[in-house]
Parts: sequence; C-alpha cells; structure tokens
Amino acid sequence: MNRSARWAGQFRSSLLASFAASLLLAGCGKAPTVVNDAALADEANANDWLAFGRTYSEQRFSPLAQINDQNVGKLGVDWYLDLPNDRGLVSTPLVVDGLMYFVASLNVVRAVDATTGKVNWTYDPKVVEHAGNRLRVGWDHSRGIAFWNGKVYVATWDGRLNAVDATNGRELWSTMTVDPEKALYITGAPKVFKGKVLIGNGGTENGAARGYVTAYDAETGKQAWRFFIVPGNPADGFENPAMEMAAKTWTGEWWRFGGGGNAWHGFTYDPELNQLYIGTGNGSPWNQKIRSPGGGDNLFLSSIVALNPDNGEYLWHYQTNPGETWDYNSNMDIVLADLTIDGKVVKALMHAPKNGFFYVIDRKTGKLISAEPIAEMNWATKVDLTTGRPVEVPAARYPNGVATVMPSAFGAHSWHAMSYNPGTGLVYIPTIHVAGVYADTGIDLAKWRSPDWKADQLTLGVGIHWPSPLPARPDGVFGTLQAWDPVKKQRAWEVALPGAWNPGTMTSAGNLVFQGRADGTLVAYQAGTGKELWQSKLGLGISAPPVTYSVNGRHYVALLVGWGGAGAAVGGAGLAAHGWAYGAQTRRLVAFSLEGKALLPAQPAPVVAEPIGARDFPVDAGAADRGAVVFNRCMFCHGAGAVAAGMAPDLRASTVVLTASAFAEVVRGGSRKAKGMPPFREFSDRRLEDLRHYIRQQGELGVAAAAAAAQTAKKP
Repeated sequence: MNRSARWAGQFRSSLLASFAASLLLAGCGKAPTVVNDAALADEANANDWLAFGRTYSEQRFSPLAQINDQNVGKLGVDWYLDLPNDRGLVSTPLVVDGLMYFVASLNVVRAVDATTGKVNWTYDPKVVEHAGNRLRVGWDHSRGIAFWNGKVYVATWDGRLNAVDATNGRELWSTMTVDPEKALYITGAPKVFKGKVLIGNGGTENGAARGYVTAYDAETGKQAWRFFIVPGNPADGFENPAMEMAAKTWTGEWWRFGGGGNAWHGFTYDPELNQLYIGTGNGSPWNQKIRSPGGGDNLFLSSIVALNPDNGEYLWHYQTNPGETWDYNSNMDIVLADLTIDGKVVKALMHAPKNGFFYVIDRKTGKLISAEPIAEMNWATKVDLTTGRPVEVPAARYPNGVATVMPSAFGAHSWHAMSYNPGTGLVYIPTIHVAGVYADTGIDLAKWRSPDWKADQLTLGVGIHWPSPLPARPDGVFGTLQAWDPVKKQRAWEVALPGAWNPGTMTSAGNLVFQGRADGTLVAYQAGTGKELWQSKLGLGISAPPVTYSVNGRHYVALLVGWGGAGAAVGGAGLAAHGWAYGAQTRRLVAFSLEGKALLPAQPAPVVAEPIGARDFPVDAGAADRGAVVFNRCMFCHGAGAVAAGMAPDLRASTVVLTASAFAEVVRGGSRKAKGMPPFREFSDRRLEDLRHYIRQQGELGVAAAAAAAQTAKKP
C-alpha cells in the first residue's frame, strides 16, 4: 500500500471515529461508562450511582455539591413514576449514564430515564412461577441489584441469580443458587467484583439452615467458588481448614439444626487489599441451648469474615457475638475508610451490627481498634479491647427461661444503610431503641435435641417464643438518626425519628445528609450539626434509602417510596399505627432537583386497619389455641398476633375470614398467589377452621380494645 492510500484509509477511519464520537456526544455527552473494577472504585465519579453503596467503599457518599446546605431548601419534585402494582420498596436504585435501574415487588426490574422517569424496559423473572411452596418463607422485597459490564444482576426471592442485558432487559443467563427443597430465599443485593458476582441467602428461621455465599462468573453464571459459614457434619469431612477450625467451637450435633450464619446482606469488596468482607448471620435456631448445648463460640456466626475474592479462601475473621443467642446477626453494611487514629492512618472497616456496638476494625488484619455502644444495651457491659470479646451479662442468656434484653431482635441497627462523609468524618446511622423479651419457658428443649427431631423446612422455628418488643428509652423515642464519630468514639449529634423502622441514609459533599422516615417524610440535614434544613412529605412510609446523581449538569436526589421490609411485616401495632395499611397508598419512585416544579399527586390519608366484629361467628377457644400454632406460618407477613403492619392485609379486618369457602379459596386454593400469597394445599378443613378461629379471636380482642380506648377518651 502506498503512502497516499494508507493516508486515505487512516482519514476514513478517523472520520468514522469522529462521527461515532459525535453521536455519543450528541446523545449522552460522553462515551458509555464501562462498569468494572476501576469504575466501581472511582470515588470521583459524581454523575453515576453504580452500586449499592455507590462505590466499593460502601460509604454512600457523593462528591456532588450543587445541592448543598445553602440551597437545599429550594428542592422540588422533578419527576415521579407511579408503581401501583408494587408493595414493599426497600431497594437502592442504580444510575448509569442517565438511566436508572431498580428492583421492586416480586423482583421485577425496571430501567427508566433518570431525567423523566419514562420506562425504558421491564424485566420480570416470574418469581411466583418458580417459587412454589417457598413463597411461604422470606419476603416480597429486595434491597437492590448490581451492574457490571453492560449487565444488570438480580437475585430472586426463590433463590435464582439472573443476568439481564442492560440495554433491553433481555435475560442472558440464570442459575439456581440454593437447593430448591430447602427453605432458603434471597432478599439481598448481589455484589460484583473482578468478573464475579456474589450472593448469599436467608432462611435461618425456617428449617435446618446452613449459610453460605457463592461467587459466579459474571459473564456465564458458572459457579466460581462457595464458602460455607458454619461447619457441617464432621463425619462428612470438612470443605476446608477454616471449617475444621470452626467445628472446634461447636458442641452437640449442631449440624442437625443447620447452624445458621446465613449471609443475606453486608458484602464489601476491598480492591486496595484484594479482600472480600462478609457479614454473617445469627444461629439456627436462635437459641444456643438447642443448637450447641455445651456452649462454644460457634464460628462463624455473627462475624465479619475476610475471604480471598479470587478463590473464596478464608483470610481472617472477627466475631461480634460469640455463641450468639439473640438474633444479633452481623449482616449490616461494612464501610471502608482511611481513618487517622492516634496520629496514624489506619485502613479501617466500620460496622454497626444488631448488638448495639459500633466497631472500628483494622481491615488488613481483623484486629479490633474500638467498639463503643450506640444504643441502650444490657446484654454486655463493654468489649474487651485486648481479647476483642464482649463482656457479657450472664442473665441476658435467659438461663432461667426469660430475660428482657436490649437491643431487641430488630437490633440497634438493622440492614438500613449507614453512610460516611469524609468531609465531616461522621457516620450517619439509622438507630432503633427497642428492648425484647426473650423466653424459652414451655418449650421442650429436650425434644428439640432428640435424635427423632426433624426440621420442617417451611415452618418458623427459632427455639424461643417470638420476642415481645418493649420501649428501651424512658422518653418513648423508638428511633433516631445519629451521627457517630469513629475516631473520637462518640456521638456527634442525634435527632429523634418517628417510630422505630426508619430507612438508610445518603450523604454528600454539599454538607448534607438525606434520610426518609417511617412517617413518609424525606428530610435533609446539615451533615456537621444535624440541623434540619428541608423536608418533603410524600404521603407513604419510606423504607428505601435515597441516591443522588447528575445528568446534563442537573443534580438529582431520588428514592423509592413504599413501606416495606421485616418491620412492615412483623412490626405489630406499633408500626401499624403509622397508617400504611396494605394497598391504601400508591407506591412511587420520586426524583427531586433544584429546578423541580412537578406536582406530586396527594396520597390517600393514613389508614389504620380496624378489626371487625362478627357476632354470628362465635369463637371456640380450643380451636383458637390450635390456630395460634398454625398462625406461626403466617406471622412473617400478616404480623405477630395477626396485627399487620402494612406488608400484607390485616386479617382481623378481613371479611374473607368470615366465610369458610372464601377463606379456603385464598389459603388452600391459592387464588391470590399472583400477589405473593402462597397456597397451603395440605391444610385440612379442620386446620383452616382453627386458623379462622384464631384470627377472629384476635379480631374480637382488637374490637374490645378499641371500644375501651374510645370510652377512656370520653372521660373528662
């Protein structure tokens, strides 16, 4: 080829490249973002929100400052999207190149224009068709999705991990991550790193659960490695030296009960140290007297476990609750930051699990740096910094059958994400202030330990009575947002919140912290002081954390609005009082900006379900007692004591219960399966009748309580 021909070819190639580049610039203004390790580690990328915690550090901090503490009062609704067929919305949306991706009820994923809310595509993984009887366990919500190399990853209620083409919503591959015969489910967001996608599962409370996490090839879905969290039967051999080590910390025949440890949330990848941190779950069953009757630390329950991300090999661990017996899991988020402590820069890991302590740990080695209480507690007096172990109060283990313990099983901090602002040096934590009554009186512990005991894979079984919640603070405050200084090891500021079940936080370089609230209000606080600067009433309880992003120079704050999560399921009367009764208000995705002028349609007023009386339905006390046992299968959605907090209908107010045939059509026939109500086809007529009598008994008690309250209100 001569020089002129070569030049002509180069010119044509250059022209085509310029034309392609001009198309990109005319469209989104830049080349498409390749979401990979470099992108997910890039703290400077202010435009996108690429992962659950925005970046690998899980700080939920944005460098955007266009919206700041001086102008946040001008925020208005920019756009919204109604989601009338959805229910509990708790997830973190992702934003990539002006498109927003989010997961809603039954794991349906949508991609929408992040500047208008217009739906680009919808992906339905057909959860109801795949789940079968496993609809009876878990919940109809998901904490989020993951994005990698042009693919969206969603883990489903029924245990699958699916990869979807980000351009059109087409399913690329699907793999089952659990044994379909076991009562395992997924509510957590997948974690992507180094060409792999990681997922765990829930199910500690249903059957004999042995937790694990699995990494899959992000391009093919082929399993790369699996790490079990607790050891199995020693007679079967151990998968690795870590399991052999862990087995020495268990007693009895723990493997018959599964052991637990299920890791359903709390995964962080550290690209700097090439380590993967897993927050692990509580014991299965909760009661250690059953699963490990001779005591022991029960590794790796309630721990942070560091793994080699390339092969899943154990590196180190730190256990927050040795011999866990209160549902004090460590599945809460794990946040990475470099902290200057005693004049030295420490590669730190920050963690606030259920047990009420805030931990700062050297993430290179797992060595404890500090652990201080962030809420009321009486199960321990402190954490010994020399040994790293909590100094327990023996009476908290309910040795005589009952104990009132703080925090409750809801934890001082649940899965609602905390955030960290490098500018203020503070961590912003949604905190719960509730105690719990733990009791195993009347439970035949010997029967559980009998060789004849077999786990029912679809029945709630924790080895204690379901803990009754109690106030933990004399001022009656059940929830707060607090700013914690991890270096000074003290609270910087705190504000009271409505109720106990308040969502996660997001912070920004604009000296702001955003948090929704259980009363349906989105609030912006000054990050350094906690001063409230702005709020917007959205007319429905918020359970999802906000995100922030920028498109074409406009800065947005967005979040899903839809009351959900475990608190909206089993929270009982306290959370039902908010008025977010099942189906009463419309779920939405709402975005705000400084330029926002949209009018958000008003929501229906809060509605608290009112139990109905039925004089023509006399309650049989014996049948109701039997029905109370059956209702244990129902309480995870319909609420303890049949008092629904909003995730499912309040059956005390349902006319369906009054007619045997209508009740059977729903419960046994599965007529509402499409909405997530599983069929119980094995229920006999007598069992259905017992269940009806229990529900009606609770309904009549509710009617009587309401009448008494009304009478008291009339008195001068």
